Amino acid sequence: MDTSASVESWLVAAGRNSTPGSPLNVPLYPASNFVLGGQRAYARGDSTPGWEALEEIVGGLDGGSSLLFASGMAAVAAVFEQLPTGSVIALPDDCYQGATGLARAGERRGRWTVKRLATTDTAGWIKMCEVADLIWLESPSNPLLNVADVDIICAAPRKRGAILGVDNTFATPLNQRPLALGADVAVQSATKFIGGHSDLLGGVVSVRDANLLAGLQEARDLAGATPGTLEAFLAVRGVRTLAIRLERAQSNAMVLAEKLSRHPNVSLTRYPGLASHPTYEAARRQLKGFGTIISFDVRGGAAAADAVCRGLKLIQHATSLGAVESTIERRACIHGQEHLPPSLLRLSVGIEAVDDLWADLDRVLRQPIPA
Repeated sequence: MDTSASVESWLVAAGRNSTPGSPLNVPLYPASNFVLGGQRAYARGDSTPGWEALEEIVGGLDGGSSLLFASGMAAVAAVFEQLPTGSVIALPDDCYQGATGLARAGERRGRWTVKRLATTDTAGWIKMCEVADLIWLESPSNPLLNVADVDIICAAPRKRGAILGVDNTFATPLNQRPLALGADVAVQSATKFIGGHSDLLGGVVSVRDANLLAGLQEARDLAGATPGTLEAFLAVRGVRTLAIRLERAQSNAMVLAEKLSRHPNVSLTRYPGLASHPTYEAARRQLKGFGTIISFDVRGGAAAADAVCRGLKLIQHATSLGAVESTIERRACIHGQEHLPPSLLRLSVGIEAVDDLWADLDRVLRQPIPA
């Protein structure tokens, strides 16, 4: 990123064609092939200007070079694809179920061995850096919102050739820059905060090492994990407002987290910005902002939590996160998440008026617990 520009200005200005007479905004590029003799021949291997616009924007935010993928999971899979057979993967015990499923599938096929650690087990992560081929951190974690000591773990000596990756989806590059902390890879789902409107699938990987970038591009090309034309266009348009969306949503989240933590029908509230959160000090040290995701446990178990989801009017009962609208779901219902507390609700806070959001939540939380 141009160090003379603020993040907010970079988001608006980057990734544009400044040639006189060119469109001000990045247009749709519905092209699979190009007239031979130029720098492009076929989009899958040679990219398109639409993809490259988002890669320039996110790469500048992350402080590296970025590649756009068809989904967040496609981006994660490309990183895992860099590992030789027989590798060891260190994975958090609180982790996105897609990454967990990918790791388990590879282990079943004999590709690698998976070791699980608590996000907060910093000493364990430091030891794993000596033996693991992939150290995979997710911070804040999904959905318990634990913040890893990313800076300390990244500073630990690593096995030669090892990759340390951070899923930065919840934090976004505006709140945390893993490459600057010493990570090799920063990954985020563009489906979430980058797009910001629940209307696309995408993923972005950022790195600083040219060889690793080439390996990731080869993985994208060979797997055909390339983004769609419309998706790239929507992601560029969405990321322009990331700074103002994030500012409003995480301001809302702080207010709601404080209110939920005092609510008589909520037994536990998890938000990195609360002093009661077990990783609050790490969050204060590493994060510029505490994010927009809250998880909380409803008194009355799974039935009460399901009743909350059904009863909400403004907050949408839907999966995913990071969009302008607030969404909520009971995470233990999701395949691979059955280990979570049955009454845990994950709330992605949007940009609505916070008083309206609280009125919606408080109303359903005060309803009688289903028998």
